[in-house]
Amino acid sequence: MIKSGSLSLLLVLILSPISSAQDRAPMETAGDFHRAMDELSNWGRWGPDDELGQANFITPEKRVQAAALVQEGITVSLAHDVVQEDAVDTSAYLNREVVRVSPTGASDTLSYTGSYHGTIHSHLDSLDCHIMYEGQGYNGVSFEEVEAADGCPRGSIYAHRNGVITRGILFDATLLPGKATEDGWLEPGTPITYDDLVALEEIQGVRVEPGDVILLHTGRWKRRDALGAWPTSDGVAGYHADVAYFLKERGVAMIGHDMWNDVAPSGVGDIFLPLHSLALVSLGVSIFDNLDFTEVAEVARELGRYEFLFMASPLRIEKGMGSPLNPIATF
Repeated sequence: MIKSGSLSLLLVLILSPISSAQDRAPMETAGDFHRAMDELSNWGRWGPDDELGQANFITPEKRVQAAALVQEGITVSLAHDVVQEDAVDTSAYLNREVVRVSPTGASDTLSYTGSYHGTIHSHLDSLDCHIMYEGQGYNGVSFEEVEAADGCPRGSIYAHRNGVITRGILFDATLLPGKATEDGWLEPGTPITYDDLVALEEIQGVRVEPGDVILLHTGRWKRRDALGAWPTSDGVAGYHADVAYFLKERGVAMIGHDMWNDVAPSGVGDIFLPLHSLALVSLGVSIFDNLDFTEVAEVARELGRYEFLFMASPLRIEKGMGSPLNPIATF
């Protein structure tokens, strides 16, 4: 016998994809992607010099509301340990060298062997310059301007020097029926769609509101610990590009993931990382890459609560195209 609550959830899971899909355009081909880049654009919405995009929805009132979510005082890091050795999935690793050891103390020097952008280091992308579409980033910053400025002339990571403080929502995709393995992760190439996010809202008892940061847990790091690193050519579980419509409709400020956010293969023709372009360039939604939600997912399940105070502090780097960081969830 199916209880009324279970029946309601079942109906949501079955009917939501049908009804919501009728209300928005498809996202299946390269043509669909190019159309969405235009129709979802927020360019000029907050003025020609805007550097925040949908992070404008993180108002002082939003921060106060987010702070009220703190009840237990439990803090959880949302970053992964900084990788210090090469592997098949490392675009670069941290080279740490001890430069002095003496009776009065010690010091070391830190440097990346390549860019912290890529597939392994927890970081936040700058809005205007890291990803471009047809030669332009969010709000029309051109690659020529970046070259002339020797960095990001506006919409750089410096725009978030005072921190990102708002409500965070963990979308634990391993809770979706039929998505996860018995070991607790999504296999590479598994897409999480607009309708999956709607289903997760029902499963987890949350609803996304303007100014929220949404974070997608696919179990990437758990799988890596169990099976070892794998090349991205084998696939990546992540957001399908149709999530861009969800971001616009709900006023999502920023998104994050335990890899590079986009599912791969993208399922949208030959477009590589379509959500990166749709989010960063068209919508003005900043992206956290390579976060680690293993521990926060456990805490959320224990508490039965998937919303929390989210805080992230990028480095103060003028003209920077991103920043490594260690975001914190506080319950």
